[in-house]
Order: sequence, then C-alpha cells, then structure tokens
Amino acid sequence: MGPAGLSAGPLPHRPGRIEPVSHSHPELNEPSPIPDGGLRIIPLGGLGEVGRNMTVFEHAGKILIVDCGVLFPEDSQPGVDLILPDFSYLEGRWDDVVGVVLTHGHEDHIGAVPYLLRHHREIPVIGSELTLAFIEAKLKEHRIKAVTRLVREGQQDSLGPFDLEFVAVNHSIPDALAVMIRTTAGSVLHTGDFKMDQLPLDGRITDLRAFARLGEEGVDLFLVDSTNAEVPGFTAPERDIGKVLSNVFAEAGGQIVVASFASHVHRVQQVLDAAHAHGRKVALVGRSMVRNMGIAKELGHLDVPEGTLIDVKHITDFPPEQTVLMATGSQGEPMAALSRIANKDHRVSVGPGDTVIFASSLIPGNENSVFRVINGLMRLGAKVVHQGNAKVHVSGHASAGELLYCYNIVRPKNVMPVHGEIRHLVANGALAVQTGVPAERVVLAEDGVVVDLLEGKARIAGAVPAGYVYVDGSSVGEITDAELKDRRILGEEGFIAIFAAVDATNGTVLTGPHIQARGMAEDDAVFDAILPDVTDALNEVVARGNADTHQMQQAMRRVVGRWAARKLRRSPMIIPTVVEA
Repeated sequence: MGPAGLSAGPLPHRPGRIEPVSHSHPELNEPSPIPDGGLRIIPLGGLGEVGRNMTVFEHAGKILIVDCGVLFPEDSQPGVDLILPDFSYLEGRWDDVVGVVLTHGHEDHIGAVPYLLRHHREIPVIGSELTLAFIEAKLKEHRIKAVTRLVREGQQDSLGPFDLEFVAVNHSIPDALAVMIRTTAGSVLHTGDFKMDQLPLDGRITDLRAFARLGEEGVDLFLVDSTNAEVPGFTAPERDIGKVLSNVFAEAGGQIVVASFASHVHRVQQVLDAAHAHGRKVALVGRSMVRNMGIAKELGHLDVPEGTLIDVKHITDFPPEQTVLMATGSQGEPMAALSRIANKDHRVSVGPGDTVIFASSLIPGNENSVFRVINGLMRLGAKVVHQGNAKVHVSGHASAGELLYCYNIVRPKNVMPVHGEIRHLVANGALAVQTGVPAERVVLAEDGVVVDLLEGKARIAGAVPAGYVYVDGSSVGEITDAELKDRRILGEEGFIAIFAAVDATNGTVLTGPHIQARGMAEDDAVFDAILPDVTDALNEVVARGNADTHQMQQAMRRVVGRWAARKLRRSPMIIPTVVEA
C-alpha cells in the first residue's frame, strides 16, 4: 500500500494507464446516461497537468462549466501558441450550458473562454469584478461581446438546476472565489486556486468560517486545489517578498527589470512600493501587463504611488539607477518581453550593472525555457535574481498543512483532487485519507474521466475525449499530434528529399536519383555512396511488373532510411518523389 492507505499501483478510482498527450483511457468505456437524480462531473482539463482548467457539471439536462483556461506549450510542441480543452463533449449541447463560472483571472482559468464563446456567444460568464474585467478585455481583442454576470463573495445565485454560493479565497491574484454548487443530487465545494495567507496584502483572507458553515451543512464532494500538496507545512505570506525586493533594490546599482505574470497584481504592487521607497521610476513592459495593471488600478486593486509610474517610452529620460521595468516573460515565453530583451530584440536592453528579478515560480515544463532566458541575460552581464537564489516569490497555492486544515474544517463525504499533475493529485488524496476520509471515497481521476455523484457517493462512470486542442497561428484544432511529431523530426533529425524520373512506358530510370538534405551535419556528397542502391531498388520494383510511382517512392524511402539509421545514426524525415516522363 502507498501512503495513507492509497495503493501504490493503479489507485482506487484512478485509471491505471497515463496518457499525458491524448488523455485517452482505453480501460474505461463511454459512460452510460446519467442515473436519474445524479450529478455528473467531467474534468476536461487541469487534472494531470498544470493548466487549461475546465470542469463540466451536468445535472437535470443542464450543464454548468467552472473555469475555461489554457495550457502553454512545451518545447516538444513546436509552433503551438496555446493548448485548449477539448470541447467535443459539449458539441450539440451548447443550448444546455447555463453558464461559465470563473474562479479567478489567471490565464490557465480564463484563457480559453474566447474560444468557447465562438461556439455559443450567449452563454453567460459569471465571475468577480476583477475577473470579469480581465476576461472582457480579452474578449474585446477577439471581437466578442459576452453576457456577463458579476458576483461577490457571500452572494448566492442560481443557474438552471444549480444553486451557487461564492466564497472568498486568497490567491496570487485579487478577487478569487471558491464556489459551492448545490443540486438535488448533492453539494459540491470547488476551491478554485487558493491558499491561506493570514496577512494578505489586500486584507482579503480565505473565508474559513464559510468553509466551516458549508461543512456543517454537508459537502458531498470536495474539489480541492492540489498544486502544493507535496509541499509540507504552510505557504509563506506574500508580505515576506516585499522585504526581499526592497533589499535587492537597495543593492542594485543599475537598471532593474522584474519579470512576473501579467496578472500578478500583488507582486506589481510590491515592486511599485519598493521602487518608490528607493527613488526609482517604474515602467510596465508588455501589452498584457499594461492592460491588466490599468484595469487593476481602475478597480482599486493597485495603489500607484504618485509620480512612480511612467510610460516605457520615457524610460531613457532617467538614468538607469533610477528605473525599474516591470515585464512579462517570467516563464521564458519566446515572444514575451523578457525573452526578447535577452535576445537583444527589444527596445529595452540590459548589460553589466543591471539586475533582473524573476518574481514567479516555475510552471512544470517551462524549466528549459526559463533557464535559457536566464543564461542569455547573464551572458549580457546582468545579475539575475530568481527563486533558486533568493526568496523573491511565494506560491499562490495551499501547502499540505493548509489542505489538512481544510479537510478537517469541511469534513467532506467524498474528495476529488483537482488542479495538478498526477503526483500532486495523489499527494492530495493521501492528505484527505489522513484526515479520515475513507480511501474508497477519494476519487483520483484525470482529464476526461467521468465521475457521477449519486446517493452520497462519488464513483467513476467512464471516460470521454479530453485531448489537446492546439492553437497554431490562426488555426484552432487543425494541428494533430502526428504533425507535431513531424515538426520535432524536422527540428531534431533533419530532412532528406530524393528525386527520380522514370520512363512512363517501361519504368526505366531516366534521371536521378538525386538527394538533397537539410538540417544534417553531413555534406550532400556523403549520400553518393547510397545512390547505386537506390537505383537498384527502383529497378527491382520495375522488374516485378505493374510498378507504380508509389511503390517506387516507398522503395527509395526504405533504402535511404535504413542507410541513414545505420551509417549516420539518424532518423530524418524522408520525402521521395518519382515522376513519370
């Protein structure tokens, strides 16, 4: 047995096979219709990954969606801009969707809303003031006018058969909410992303009194943020970062560049305060940073000291030792401001004497991209301060100690860990068991796994498609995993083109074969040795009779592929072409 009674192999209510790319579950069948009086829960993103959070709740013929976010691509997904949840489960059911509840304004929870609303623009979008302001600005860029509904903590609302109550939670962005979903099948408490900072910068703590009250009422299923479930103890308070930033500012001699998420209002506030205390001007860099902080200031979530904030166009009006640039790109995104600065492809430049601060944590999968940017900045002579060498960031998610408190306060009948990789979900489930939740009442599921709540018990009922939908330039969902594999081969193994012309009447080789290669370390002359073998293969195909160009092309591909694997130890993409003359 694994920790806290959860088995070490395929866990109770956990699919035994992990398919992180396709999220297919061959061991699970398509679910049967929802049992009468039941509530169906379908995570379409966020379980088994950190990103593209989206959960579907289905009851009495109607559908409620909680969050609709994006996942950012890894190095193994070249050319991809964003990854969306798979909406195919909702096809033909758009009129049944009563609303989309957004727990907070981070991209991994709201970024896919514009793509969802392309299918049905009348779906109401429900969220707090700051969350709606962020999504409305994003929708404006997509030229979509949404139906929105503003809610606040303590407020109750109804959407079809779903009665909702919103609870204040503390996170790394203001105005975050948990949501209690009441139905005739039972009640579900979804935490969204949260932590239990007791001294938050905005004074808005996670409302544990409301959690206790809801626990007394009865929570049939508790969906709990798992991101920091492996981290013991408690997440450090945001206030700790202000002192560290002030110390770094005091020691910095030249220009300071701070990189953070474009929605991290609290971190920007701390940078503004530190800059004001040390007589520096701050310029926001990056379109999303400028947009979001403008919204936060307008709504009263950002207090800008007078005379501190300037337009980036005027940054050169001040000496470097009096400036701070607040930029996007803390995750190494290629087109974000910091990456472009590191590549010397931005109006802003850094060099010896300058300090760059990465004021965010590493999202799993982004490590190589971030370290590449750090190395580029240090190559330019800048001093780089990051989470590995200074406490310049604290997480926005509850650690194990906080999660234990929540389980003991809520005392749920069933638990379903959400928001995290498999290791996070398993660790969170183990914490629930430690507090007395029976192991068989802990549902460990992945994207696409269907969970039914019926008669007070949650159980897995099957699986639906929940694969990656790639946004690639202007195309959405047109790029497949096979095409991404081709891109990886082109980037890693190279490309070989083979051409030959044959007589249309008798198949005799008239010209060629000719070989051209790209992305190979070897000169094209190295392929001269294989040309006689390719010619022999073509003649063998012709000698068998009834040869067509496809058979000839396949023969050329086989000969060159085997030779490249044996002699060059490479598996390049091979494109054979045979034309009849």
